Amino acid sequence: MSRIRFNRRNIFRRLGIFLMILGPGIITGSVDNDAGGITTYSVAGALYGYGLIWTLIPSFIVLVVIQEMNARMGIVTGKGLADLIRENAGIKITFFIFIGLLFSGIGNTTTEFAGVAGSMEVFGVTKYISVPVVAILVWLLVVKGTYKIAERIFLIFSMSLLTYIVSAIMGKPHWSEIGSSIINPQITMDAKSVTMVMALVGTTIAPWMQFYMQSSVIEKGLKMRHYKYTIADIIVGCVITVVVAFFIMVACGSTLYPNGIQINEAKDAALSLKPLAGNLASQVFAFGLFVASIFSATILPLATAFFVCEAFGFEAGIDKKWDEAREFYILYTGILVISVIIILIPNAPLIAISIWSQVINGVLLPVVLVCMMILINKRKLMGAFVNKPSSNFIGWSAVIILVTMSAALLIMPVLER
Repeated sequence: MSRIRFNRRNIFRRLGIFLMILGPGIITGSVDNDAGGITTYSVAGALYGYGLIWTLIPSFIVLVVIQEMNARMGIVTGKGLADLIRENAGIKITFFIFIGLLFSGIGNTTTEFAGVAGSMEVFGVTKYISVPVVAILVWLLVVKGTYKIAERIFLIFSMSLLTYIVSAIMGKPHWSEIGSSIINPQITMDAKSVTMVMALVGTTIAPWMQFYMQSSVIEKGLKMRHYKYTIADIIVGCVITVVVAFFIMVACGSTLYPNGIQINEAKDAALSLKPLAGNLASQVFAFGLFVASIFSATILPLATAFFVCEAFGFEAGIDKKWDEAREFYILYTGILVISVIIILIPNAPLIAISIWSQVINGVLLPVVLVCMMILINKRKLMGAFVNKPSSNFIGWSAVIILVTMSAALLIMPVLER
């Protein structure tokens, strides 16, 4: 009887520690399903039905491997990835990498506010109201709040993304066909489908994620004794990412694909669902887009401000006051203001902005990942916690795959002209 009580206390103690650690992995993974990610999954479902759902399996593996390395590096060194790159690569290389990442961050944040605008238009709210209001709320949360408050709100946002399950079920999917498409995937090797596969796998990882994950682990004050709980947090976050992506593809694959409806953005998917799955399904899908967009519109400029300030030696952190981290807050505010202004300009070239931000991501991602793999294998830096041979094999394989995808996504559109 005493052994049972001990086991129960042990279980509750571990659960309590896990709940305290919970945050960085789930938040970083959930932001993966931003406006751009939702658009990619929606277009894939509309064009190929259930045919590309299998891509979520390798996406999950890559996401877990890369985030584990970031978390381990942050815990062991107590430094952000940007700090480590500056110390080991020098100022000149750091400057060019992070200027590129800054422009990419502005472009990505603009895309998220476009998602806010599009989702609210489904509910009849003009962008001239929705975008400024959301921007002000986001600014207040980061500048006036604390890390603990912000993290709790971010976790609620993460759970809200599960509303896509409702939207998918209302589309009355064919579960046997979904299972068959995962077990026996039909791979078509034409340029269009290969590009779509690359986009689906590639959308799970972006340069900013590596910096945000490592910074948030440090901000939370995690140590190696928390490592196994951090891994659990990362896995839960990756599962949420893949589950949300799965149900978005199911929602569009069950409704838009059979009816031959093609879309260009996530808002189109929400509007197209209305006559096929009902008004509620359309509104739930739009609400999911709104939650994802506002969530990412908070995290992306925050991550950008974090790693740029780290790279150039400025103080950074939500828990710091304005006077303690002036450059951090000015940069964060500037990114928000510029993004909002761009969105509110009539006929702004949002598609071009989105494309060019992805181009910059594609160019910088391999550089960031190679830097990360070199750093995590430095025994002087990581001590006994350098990568094991198996981790190096998986890590470098992921780098090679992602480099190939990034290069192909840049080259293939040119070749098709």
